[in-house]
Amino acid sequence: MRIEATKKLFTVDEYCRMAEAGILAENDRVELIEGEIIQMSPIGRKHAARVDRANDLFTAAFRGKAIVRVQNPVRLNLHNEPVPDIALLKYRSDYYESQHPSPEDVLLIFEISDTTLRYDRNVKLPIYANCGIPEAWIQDVKGNALLVYRDPAGKRYKTQITLHQGETIALVAFPDITLRVDELLGQAAG
Repeated sequence: MRIEATKKLFTVDEYCRMAEAGILAENDRVELIEGEIIQMSPIGRKHAARVDRANDLFTAAFRGKAIVRVQNPVRLNLHNEPVPDIALLKYRSDYYESQHPSPEDVLLIFEISDTTLRYDRNVKLPIYANCGIPEAWIQDVKGNALLVYRDPAGKRYKTQITLHQGETIALVAFPDITLRVDELLGQAAG
């Protein structure tokens, strides 16, 4: 006799209640993806340095224009509350204290992928596109490249650009602010 088993998919509200009840500790490295609680990789020194570098660059470039949210949740829909490395958000004077940002608040999601490139591209990127996040960047640490995704359409981005050292990039939301890819990537991989 075959027994059918089904997964229990959690909503963002249920996930948050688990944290409030102490089932999930504040320092647990988890995120809610497609209703499943996903254990995130530990943060290594190279990853941490690249997050800090991007935070420094984004904060200087977008001060007073946008909020740089570092490794904090973004509520995308009923079953998704990822914790991207950086989210660039529309500016709000309360810094989203009253609620987590929603897709309409997100200008850019930036993931730094040293061990998670396949996961970020194949799992998280389609969610970001499907939720209408206008722009997503993935720093491919091993490939020493910046992968830029724009123009969400369903579960994919119509525009995909790969940038390397020596090139520049401007966000769709801020075309007048140019960032050097060298500054984002830092030292060549190795």
